[in-house]
Amino acid sequence: MASIDLPRSPNVFHPEKPSAVGSRNSLAQDYRDQQKEVNQLLEEETNKVLHHLNAKLPKEVLERLDVMGGVKEKLYNYFNQNYQNMFNRYMVTAEDEMVKKVRGFVDREEMKVLNRYTPKEIAILLDEVGGADKFNTGEIEKSMVNMYGHLQGHIQRGVNDLETLTNSLLRQKTDVGAFVRGENAYSIVKCAFKDNIYKPKTVTDVKLSVNILDSELISPIFQYQATVEYLIKDLLAKHYMDEIDKTIEQLKDERIDQGLEELSDGEIIFEKMKRVTNFTDDDVDNPKSRRYTVIAKDLMERINNLRAEIDPETFDQLNIRENLKKIIDMENIRNRGFNTAVNSLTSILDTSKMGYQYIENLKNARELILREYDDTNQALLPDERYQIRLRYYDNAQLNEERKAYEVMIRSFETEVEHLWDVLNTRYEDSKFLTRVTDFNDLAKIYKKKIRKNVKEKTGDPLYEDIAKVWDEISFIKPAETEVERMNRTFIYEKDKLRKRLIIMRDKLKTMYNYQYPIERRVMEERLDFLDREFMKFDYIINPFHLQPGLLLDVDITSIKRKKATLDGMANVLNEFLHGVSKGFQDAAFASFSRRRSTVRADIAQTFVADNDEDPVAGEAPGRQQYLDMLNDDTPAVAPAAEAVQKAPAKRGRAAGTKTAKKGVVDSGRGRRGRAPAAKGKKGIREL
Repeated sequence: MASIDLPRSPNVFHPEKPSAVGSRNSLAQDYRDQQKEVNQLLEEETNKVLHHLNAKLPKEVLERLDVMGGVKEKLYNYFNQNYQNMFNRYMVTAEDEMVKKVRGFVDREEMKVLNRYTPKEIAILLDEVGGADKFNTGEIEKSMVNMYGHLQGHIQRGVNDLETLTNSLLRQKTDVGAFVRGENAYSIVKCAFKDNIYKPKTVTDVKLSVNILDSELISPIFQYQATVEYLIKDLLAKHYMDEIDKTIEQLKDERIDQGLEELSDGEIIFEKMKRVTNFTDDDVDNPKSRRYTVIAKDLMERINNLRAEIDPETFDQLNIRENLKKIIDMENIRNRGFNTAVNSLTSILDTSKMGYQYIENLKNARELILREYDDTNQALLPDERYQIRLRYYDNAQLNEERKAYEVMIRSFETEVEHLWDVLNTRYEDSKFLTRVTDFNDLAKIYKKKIRKNVKEKTGDPLYEDIAKVWDEISFIKPAETEVERMNRTFIYEKDKLRKRLIIMRDKLKTMYNYQYPIERRVMEERLDFLDREFMKFDYIINPFHLQPGLLLDVDITSIKRKKATLDGMANVLNEFLHGVSKGFQDAAFASFSRRRSTVRADIAQTFVADNDEDPVAGEAPGRQQYLDMLNDDTPAVAPAAEAVQKAPAKRGRAAGTKTAKKGVVDSGRGRRGRAPAAKGKKGIREL
């Protein structure tokens, strides 16, 4: 079919042209003879009926049927009429359904455009149509965000499970790396895997302690006893820091616009220090002091020593003090951080199928105790269990914890030393009536001979006369410096206690062999008790290693070949740390908030002189020197390009980069605004 036969517009009206308005033919028919097909259909159906009548009715009846005309013509007309009725009804129905389909398709396509997530435009549209009260999509948008958030959480949890199991399979063992992933490893204070006391072959115990510093918390935590004055001062300090940061950013922008070098990290710190006095000072008694520019001195005095609770006898809703406290309480600054951490931990445990039967939230003490099972008897508990202790420490609490820890170390030393003395005394008594039992006995026997035959000839002092500084238990401890005194590790003391316990156990076996008198049983019981208690104490975190912030202490017991609780708790901890902690931030990397390559004014690679009369007069001295250097009689392209590369090293990155770009662009584009520099200079034109 030629293209000219197609109707060129919907305005074509013809009863026979395919797909024209009013046509009975369609292009979909592919030019079939519609009338011939209809006639063939009607002829066939009529002949079938006539043949059936001729076969069933007697001859006299057939003759009477032809009185009013031929049966064939009547049947033909009947079939034709019914066929036309059915066809017309079908066409009407098809057209109606097609119109509905097309209308629905158009509506869906329009809705696809309208459903694009453009909250600002949607809000304006709804406000113009009927107001936010009639067409409010806020709740729908929140639901969609929540749905996608939950979906992302489930996907992330599944990926974490897969990652943990993959790492475990690759390692063929369970270690700290499979337990806490690399981005959170810096926060670990202590992580130890050891065999369970009751089932050492099949069950393992894990101790994990994570310390999240105050500076790393997304939502800061305050003690419940913190005064309102302290909270307000903390808010003011953050406000001042934000203002100082803004001024530093403005200073950076100005230096970049002037073509100067960027400030180094040390210079930024010094600039911040200089500007502290612009916002606050140490003059507490002066009402006009800069520290009282945001909140007046009389308001600060009214909330002096005002804590979380006010005595009911002095409470008055109309007092300034009570209203200031109410403003702080309404913002929930005091409880926000710790409540956020508790909600985050419990919700992650619930969604991770790590249920718990016991929880104790000591809100005022900023401590959360959470156990999978209420019972604490380890002999009755299952082999898969965990317990979590979440505690916020400030500096004063850590100081008291450190004092108690040091006293406990000294107490262990005293008890072990006492048992050591008792055991050695009993050991010396057991050598009664025996000539040689150990090396000391043999040394006493040969003491006189050694002095007479060896030491008198050589003049060296006797072994007994030399000061004994090594106790043969642990190596000599070096002298302490200020670092060790402020941050005591107690590693030397713990190693010494541990070795003494081992030596005493070996000495008991050597002294009594297979005999079990009452003395041996008493000393072994005491030794076992001290050994168990020391292992528990060694399992505790050394508070000298902690810093003020949030401490997450987790104790996990898991079957070695199953590790269900280990894998589940690994995902819980990583998700919790991701939601509570900002993570470690390096100020050196964070300081690069602005890049010249994206912010520079000459990024379009064009320049206009500041002075219309003299284009070069407005340039900086270094820039003019650079142009003069380029305009020297340089013979070829390579020396000029080398000059472009070496120029930035003379005046730092900012001026050098900007000048280099301008020189190259000027030479590449010709004489745009640089007639004096480009006139008669072959090197510039060739560049």
